[in-house]
Amino acid sequence: MVNRASGDRVHSGPNSNLGGLAENSMPKTQIMASEAPALPTQLAAPACRMLKPRPRVALLSNPKSTGNLAQLSRIRAYCADHPDLFHYEVEHVDQIGDALESIARVRPKMLVINGGDGTVQAALTEMHNRNSFGESPPPMAVIPSGKTNLIALDLGVHGDPIAALERLVEIAQGDLTQHLVARELIALRKDGSERAVIGMFLGGAGLADTMLFCRDKIYPLGLPNAVSHALTFAALLFRIIFGLRASFLPPRASPLQVSTSTAGSMTGRFTLLIVTTLEKLLLAGETGGEGHGPLKLVAVEEKPLSILRALIAGLTGGYKGRELRGIHFAEVDEITIEGESSNVILDGETFSADRGSPIRLKTAQPLSFVRLAA
Repeated sequence: MVNRASGDRVHSGPNSNLGGLAENSMPKTQIMASEAPALPTQLAAPACRMLKPRPRVALLSNPKSTGNLAQLSRIRAYCADHPDLFHYEVEHVDQIGDALESIARVRPKMLVINGGDGTVQAALTEMHNRNSFGESPPPMAVIPSGKTNLIALDLGVHGDPIAALERLVEIAQGDLTQHLVARELIALRKDGSERAVIGMFLGGAGLADTMLFCRDKIYPLGLPNAVSHALTFAALLFRIIFGLRASFLPPRASPLQVSTSTAGSMTGRFTLLIVTTLEKLLLAGETGGEGHGPLKLVAVEEKPLSILRALIAGLTGGYKGRELRGIHFAEVDEITIEGESSNVILDGETFSADRGSPIRLKTAQPLSFVRLAA
């Protein structure tokens, strides 16, 4: 199937023209193989020998992602010139499930997510719960286009989105094996819900509160991302060092209890709480500690010296194998988080850990991802 509607735009939702196409809604330029006019007998064989279709790459774009507000027109133009790209845009994140159902029908060799960590999380969640691709989901790649792009950075993807897309399309023409890496996934459940939310990076305690402070108070100022993050970090340090509380500063972390499957439990106020399956973290070359589970846990107590030790460790090679007072590490299979309406954020989506209604983290079925650089 080749789609060329509105510069390769295919929208899910109320105006969908794929995944339940009505006959009258099919674009004039969309051709099904069974409907194509027959070639003369003497031309059919040579034409078939000459045409060598390239492996199809599916691109799922979230136009609302920050980077796409400026770059999506370039991506549309690129897709219009490359028939091996199947481009599907969604108008809302809740349409991603239907988008993946449609993408599964073209059996792509690679699925590229054009968005930030929140878009990737939504796609992973729908793939896990709907099982759209059956037992053989395609390898996933990510083009960083959001406010936060930790997953893309972990996969070595950064810089110009068109350059990244060109490289991914090039890789898809050959053997993907040497570019694939397996990534464990975090499955978050609350209140015994059967539906899991799937992600790769969870921030909790003071980190979650600081992320929300940045989202609600700093981002609206319209500053560049790097400036916004630096300003937020400075405000956090100012509050911790001087012990001040004010509406223009991040709030103090709430008490939290974190229990693990093998490393016991800990209770207190934590400036930083991270659970991830990513290989690298901000300010940490390597993570890890007790145990050998796929969930990497880092917790830093809300004390100036603990925070200073964490910063020094992060800047000098990571935390793995190092014992530092006020800093807790573990690699486990299961984690439970319970607190007094304490926030946790899984790849952009916020959840509340409450007394008697904890958040439980386990692993989900791992997936293959395409890595561009070591």
